[in-house]
Amino acid sequence: MGSKNKLKRFKENETFSNVIQPTREEIVDSSFSYKGNWSKHFGNTNPIVLELGCGKGEYTVGLARRDKNKNYIGIDIKGARFWRGAKTAIEENLSNVVFIRTQIELIDQIFAANEVSEIWITFPDPQIKYKRTKHRMTNKEFLAKYKQILKPEGTVNLKTDSEFMHGYTLGLLHGLGLEVLYANHDIYKNAGSPDEVLKIQTFYENQYLEKEKPITYIKFRVA
Repeated sequence: MGSKNKLKRFKENETFSNVIQPTREEIVDSSFSYKGNWSKHFGNTNPIVLELGCGKGEYTVGLARRDKNKNYIGIDIKGARFWRGAKTAIEENLSNVVFIRTQIELIDQIFAANEVSEIWITFPDPQIKYKRTKHRMTNKEFLAKYKQILKPEGTVNLKTDSEFMHGYTLGLLHGLGLEVLYANHDIYKNAGSPDEVLKIQTFYENQYLEKEKPITYIKFRVA
């Protein structure tokens, strides 16, 4: 994507009512006004579902289309990417969609304890090198953050093309004694995956499928 296109998207994001772009300082010094009060934005107290590292926002928008009685929030630091999802949501009048431009490691300062019902992690960078473990989105530190913001019965969904990420996450969950509700190492060949896992596909997922890479899925709890 050229720099002109990026700048155009950044400017358009500023005009979108469904895009929130707080500064890091605003989040860290606890002055982010929506924490614990997301009903102020959505105008309702419906369950909140997050997509972390939402990219173009395909899952955020896809899930929002399927269930208007939940509020969906996509989070990514790359605003030029989620511009597409934000624009689509506006074009389709999806009032239950929001995108936040920020670092994912700040989610425990964006949401209050027990404020989130469900988390989706779709095709994250597996960070295979050992020194990159701290950046894996299912490492112990991230799981602790998810536990803090999720309701007691809340769930996390991991959908990935990385066999390494799938195996690493399963091993960590078993080691920590956390509940794995469902696991499938090839969702399109093995039956049983939830409909929203099969029917919503991201830009990158379609590329992986063209290369005949198996797509894996895990649904689990962190409490």
